[in-house]
Amino acid sequence: MQAVEEKISFPDEEQKVLQLWEKLDAFKTSLKKSEGRPEFTFYDGPPFATGLPHYGHILAGTIKDVVTRYAHQKGFYVSRRFGWDCHGLPVEYEIDKKLKIKNRDEVFKMGIAKYNDECRSIVQRYSAEWEKTVVRMGRWIDFRNDYKTMEPWYMESVWWVLKTLYEKGLVYRGFKVMPYSVACTTTLSNFEANLEYSEVVDPAIVVSFPLLNPAKGEEGASLIAWTTTPWTLPSNLALCVNAAFKYLRIKDLATEKIYIVAESRLSILYPSLDPLPYEKLGEYKGSDLVGKKYVPLFNYFYEEYKADAFRVVADDYVTDDTGTGIVHQAPAFGEDDHRVCIANKIIKKGNDVPCPVDESGCFYPVVKEFAGVMVKNADPDIIALIRSRERLVKEGKLSHQYPFCWRSHTPLIYKAVPSWFVHVEAIKERLVANNAQSTWVPSFVGEKRFHSWLESACDWCISRSRFWGTPLPIWHSDDWEEIVVVGSIDELKKLTGRNDITDIHRQFIDDLTIPSKKGKGKLKRVDEVFDCWFESGSMPYSQLHYPFENKERFDNGFPADFIAEGLDQTRGWFYTLMVLSTALFDKPAFKNCVVNGLVLAADGKKMSKSLQNYPDPVKVIDGYGADALRLYLIDSPVVRAEKLAFKEAGVQNVLKNVFLPWYNAYRFFIMSALSSESQTGVPFKANPKLALQSTNVMDKWILAESNGLIKYVRSEMDKYHLYTVVKGLLKVIENLTNWYIKFNRKRLKGETEDGNELDHQMALQTLYDVLLTLCRLMAPFTPFVVEMMYQNLKLALPESEREDSIHYTMLPTEVTEAIDNVIIRRMERMQVAIELGRSARARRNLNLKTPLKNLLIVNTDQEVLDDIKLLEEYVKEQLNVKSVSYTTEESKYVKFNAVPNFSILGEKLGEDMQKVAAVIKAMTEEHVLKFMKEGTLHVLGHNLDREHVQLAREYKGDKKGFEAAISGDITIVLSIEQDDSLLEEGLARDFISRIQKMRKEAKLTTEDVVEVFYYTKQQAQAISGGHQKNKKAQQSSTCSIEQSIVSQAAFIHSTLKRSVYHKDKKPLNAVTILSREHEINGELLVIELVRECLFFSSSVPVNVQRVVTSLDLNLVKHQIQKNNGVLELFVDGAKVALALGKDLLLTDGVVQKEDSGDKAHGKKRKTSDEQTPAKGLKATDSQDKKKKKLSEEQVITEQKQELSSAKQDQQQPAAATSEAKSKKNKNKSEEPQQQQAPQVKKEEVKKEEVKKEEVKKEEVKEASQVVEASQTSEDKKKKKKKVSESAAEKPAPVVVEEVKKEEVKLEAVKEEEPKVEQEAPQAEGGDKKKKKKK
Repeated sequence: MQAVEEKISFPDEEQKVLQLWEKLDAFKTSLKKSEGRPEFTFYDGPPFATGLPHYGHILAGTIKDVVTRYAHQKGFYVSRRFGWDCHGLPVEYEIDKKLKIKNRDEVFKMGIAKYNDECRSIVQRYSAEWEKTVVRMGRWIDFRNDYKTMEPWYMESVWWVLKTLYEKGLVYRGFKVMPYSVACTTTLSNFEANLEYSEVVDPAIVVSFPLLNPAKGEEGASLIAWTTTPWTLPSNLALCVNAAFKYLRIKDLATEKIYIVAESRLSILYPSLDPLPYEKLGEYKGSDLVGKKYVPLFNYFYEEYKADAFRVVADDYVTDDTGTGIVHQAPAFGEDDHRVCIANKIIKKGNDVPCPVDESGCFYPVVKEFAGVMVKNADPDIIALIRSRERLVKEGKLSHQYPFCWRSHTPLIYKAVPSWFVHVEAIKERLVANNAQSTWVPSFVGEKRFHSWLESACDWCISRSRFWGTPLPIWHSDDWEEIVVVGSIDELKKLTGRNDITDIHRQFIDDLTIPSKKGKGKLKRVDEVFDCWFESGSMPYSQLHYPFENKERFDNGFPADFIAEGLDQTRGWFYTLMVLSTALFDKPAFKNCVVNGLVLAADGKKMSKSLQNYPDPVKVIDGYGADALRLYLIDSPVVRAEKLAFKEAGVQNVLKNVFLPWYNAYRFFIMSALSSESQTGVPFKANPKLALQSTNVMDKWILAESNGLIKYVRSEMDKYHLYTVVKGLLKVIENLTNWYIKFNRKRLKGETEDGNELDHQMALQTLYDVLLTLCRLMAPFTPFVVEMMYQNLKLALPESEREDSIHYTMLPTEVTEAIDNVIIRRMERMQVAIELGRSARARRNLNLKTPLKNLLIVNTDQEVLDDIKLLEEYVKEQLNVKSVSYTTEESKYVKFNAVPNFSILGEKLGEDMQKVAAVIKAMTEEHVLKFMKEGTLHVLGHNLDREHVQLAREYKGDKKGFEAAISGDITIVLSIEQDDSLLEEGLARDFISRIQKMRKEAKLTTEDVVEVFYYTKQQAQAISGGHQKNKKAQQSSTCSIEQSIVSQAAFIHSTLKRSVYHKDKKPLNAVTILSREHEINGELLVIELVRECLFFSSSVPVNVQRVVTSLDLNLVKHQIQKNNGVLELFVDGAKVALALGKDLLLTDGVVQKEDSGDKAHGKKRKTSDEQTPAKGLKATDSQDKKKKKLSEEQVITEQKQELSSAKQDQQQPAAATSEAKSKKNKNKSEEPQQQQAPQVKKEEVKKEEVKKEEVKKEEVKEASQVVEASQTSEDKKKKKKKVSESAAEKPAPVVVEEVKKEEVKLEAVKEEEPKVEQEAPQAEGGDKKKKKKK
């Protein structure tokens, strides 16, 4: 495995992964690898490519990608094919804007062929941007083998669908009131009309209709009707009442006019009835009014319809929540109006209706006063004309939601047009039954929303009076008595005698005719094209060119296993899929459907380009990465079909709270594994069996969580519960990063005091296993980051188990025996106790560095206490408490209150809820305890149980010296009083924390050895002008920081594995790496990180100190290690021996020889950061390699050179030595006299060479002992043999100039510090001849 960087840019890493996938051709390769597996069928709803993808598309695409990736992981072959919706109004609307086309006549003048060519040219305007965004989001789908609804082979299957429905008697031609867009001059389907509503202000008027030939007593009476569409009044044919309502005939006292109005709707005329503004003259039942005739408001259609129209009819659709209880009927402009008029034989079904409005929404000349005026614009003039005729009773304004065209964003009107319909009402029951076979996520969408829509489904208008679309394959005679529906291109060729038909768009077939078989001349094609929703609803068949090709594949894969789109598609694509599949095969079109909600702007409003109220998706992806956006969307209410107010900060939080901790856990493992490799020489290899053998409770817990997660993910994903799966995944990531690793850092780093290497490896294997499992489980959700990690983690796997991409791997299977629910239960309870303790600390502003005396855990269940007690050491460590105590006597510490559960009580109690709630809240503790015991409660005649009344706990003990926290039935009480020893320990912890932060700032690794020096500069209070920033510091001002460092020296050493020193002890040669000032406890403490260095006793001459400090520190360590704690060197031809612990000190203590007992037991060497004072030089080998110090071979070579130089020096005349001495003394003429070097031995250098063979043997013996504890004896023998062959020679004493025997104290060296730094290199040299040889 390779080391990883501390800092990471997730977007940059994702780009690398994209490059890897491109290199591997990963998607196609995964499909090839899965060939032969059972097929998982997925339908991808085709979007329009005339606009750029937005967050709604990204969300739906992410859901689809997650599910299909998971299906692949489960062992299915999953074909994923992108599709494009190419036809229809969205495309035509863009061209109409571009060419400034206002009506159909202008298209005919331009030519349909040219117009359609323009449409074709923009169909895939943004297809490249779509592909770029989809690929960047990590979605795997085939763009090369896509389908387009404008392809002739696709259109041909659409023809087959229509012909099949026609042959089943489910297609007919008729007039129907449909939503109509005057801007786009076409009808819309009902579900299109529901796509967009806007708040509008319309006129609201009450109009009178005088009775014609009134009965006795009714003279002068008028029926009055209310409307918000005055422009429909010229087409009025009837008035409708509710037969069951009560109506009054009244006389208005102000105007003396007589009106007939529903009694329940008098408020429409009289907002106030005090004083009574009318006189009651009579009353009617609604049915009594049926058949009464009235005087028409306008006479435009009087002559044509006078025999049957202009009378009162009744229908239940009339309500009394608005209006007058009387509704005017204009059958050409209202769906209910049309239905009621047909039912009452005012008009006949299939016949024309009085519709004076043209395709552009303007009045025909028949309405002479308003001819050519757009209907909405005519309202004021129509009202004025009604007023002039004294028929206007009341005038006002109404603000309400009104349907708008989802393309042109203009108000729709409802208009009767000749259209082709699918007779949906005839198959309504089968639709409902088939829907029950599909699984909807969330379930309420299918069970309620979609179910209700199907129950009230109306016949579906499938024709559009447009140009760019699949033409309706219907040819008819002039009298409509002969109709031919064509089902294929070949059939059209045969019927028309044309064999050159390749494209079936309008410009290619509009002029084709079919000879009549009934002698009616030539049959001509109808003008209309298909509603584009019919084309997308035909997608399951058309994408495979069914039934002309792929029949077997379709039959095996239908219905689809899975589809997904937004909530708005319940009346769109979901509906058309279900209608056509039911009509064709009496089957649902899909088995499982995941429905997402709407993505809104941060302010809860619809995302709008013009308002610029949402961040650019491309910038969000480039800034935070696709994985972060994917996880933000999937782990949000929008996956439960709810609304999401999109916030960029939410994506950023995913990065900060999920990906960074997860990456840090991965990086920590890599660092720990590589550190283990460097120390043992054995590469880390995956061994899941070793992890399962661990008896460590934390290992067993995290493995139980990990394997439980596998089982949970499989179960929930099989139900398509993406929103629950993500929470489970994130919970395990949180447990791994914030609990497992935090509790096991020393084990994972191999820093435990017992040096148990087997336990170390078990911890590493456990962490590796969990990380790899998480990667495989998260692969469908966050495909990039898991790929990045897997490419490194897989290097620890056997070659046979490695894949080029993690997305080729299968879903892991849980190890049942690893799922220990008891351990999970214990850990959950321990976590609650720790979280409560942290909460209590936070409320008292006590950070975790401050030790506290005791934590009391309260619970009536002894099992709960026993569970936590088994993990007590973790509780003490995490909460920094000295002891933990337990009690089941909850009543001593907790007061109980009863709280009403309003969400349930509201349904049960109704109006009595508030009264019952007041009684529950007033219950005494005695009554609450009784309720807890019995579980039932009788309040004001209502029987309640624990579901209706909840229990609330409140701490009632001493709040001055204690802080409590409660969650569920667990209560903790934290002792917060502190003595000096606790305060000093807290300050020491703060001190340690500052050191660790400085190490991180200096970018030091765990293996980098540094010394720490400190001193107080001055009181922080004086510096800050008397402002104490830390109130806690004021409370503990009696404990100085220096005093705390001294008193807690042992604790500091045990934590840092090194001692710290006051600056007074800082050596002259010390090199400061980093120095920082820290305010601690109101004092300003300076902390310095210094390179590892040597201390000398005052008896060591200054020039000897200079010589030693000029040497490489690792060389000095090496010498001391090999010479039983003695540094031997030659100075001016004289041998000097410095004893460690007497003459010189490494900062952290005396070096001793490695204990033979440790070797025998195979204990692992510790790094220098872990050394105790007695073993300060032991583990330098790996550090030397990492820091690029002198290798052992280099040291031996240099020592040989020194030995050769020493021999030459002894053979040279005394004059040469004197000359060297005189040069040295000349440079230091003012230097104080030095003391004689201790333990000077004038032994011959040859004696060292004689020992050479003995040194080799000793070297081989010691080197062979650095092996891994878990190695087999055979491995150890191989290791030892290898080390034996490469063992280096023992270093000889370093030869330098003879020390001048002048006494000097260490204090004198301090005064000469600048000179020492300049002259130190000369101390190594001697004369010029010696320098040249070196």
